[in-house]
Amino acid sequence: MSKWSNPDEWKRLCSGESCPICLQGKPTNIIAELDVSFLTAGEQTPLKGSCALFFKRHAVELYELSSEEAAAFMSDVQRASKAVDEATGAVKMNYEIHGNTIPHLHLHLFPRYIGDAFENQPINPRIVTAPVYAAGEYAGFVARVQEALSKSGR
Repeated sequence: MSKWSNPDEWKRLCSGESCPICLQGKPTNIIAELDVSFLTAGEQTPLKGSCALFFKRHAVELYELSSEEAAAFMSDVQRASKAVDEATGAVKMNYEIHGNTIPHLHLHLFPRYIGDAFENQPINPRIVTAPVYAAGEYAGFVARVQEALSKSGR
């Protein structure tokens, strides 16, 4: 059952009143703070290097952003995706915005690789069949992303 099947609860989530991101003040698993967003990542992920960018203030839809906010968010997306690409050596980066589960504007970055578990099909982030990181590998990924972001100079 979707979260929007209860109209009152969906309205509270969308308003920010009961948004888990807003209630905490920021998302969990932050690996970098950018201009208007937080870059997050975790070890339990469908693909190595999967990340998400969460907009700092509460918004649900892209059209809720001012032109300046939208441009700044896209700049963060470009900066983060380039850093993730450099840190992973992916052959392609996929970008997804949903908000069905957490109606707080965020964009997923999914680095794609030859032979990855979702080659020739859509990514299903709920399917994590086995750990994708070996011991210590996740920390190395985070360090490489942070280093690439620091070199991008903002």
